[in-house]
Amino acid sequence: MPMAKTLQLNVVIEREDNAYVATCIDLDIVSQGDTPEQARLNSLEAVELFFETAAASEIRKRLKQPKIITSIMPSLPAMTVRQTSSRKATQKV
Repeated sequence: MPMAKTLQLNVVIEREDNAYVATCIDLDIVSQGDTPEQARLNSLEAVELFFETAAASEIRKRLKQPKIITSIMPSLPAMTVRQTSSRKATQKV
């Protein structure tokens, strides 16, 4: 029996209302959970189920799509923020 191969895939977890949504960006598979950890574990389960049930050609197609993950550093305009303290002061950020 061939040994299972382990992949490292990228998952983005975002808060949406009362749940956390996990998107495996490498395969375009989405899952959710009540906590970030539950969303991560549900994502792992969804990806493993995809590998078990999808056609080999679909798996290859999704894994071959190039992904570039990078950071950007946009400049934010100065904003006026109201403090909620008893001073009721306004400060510029």
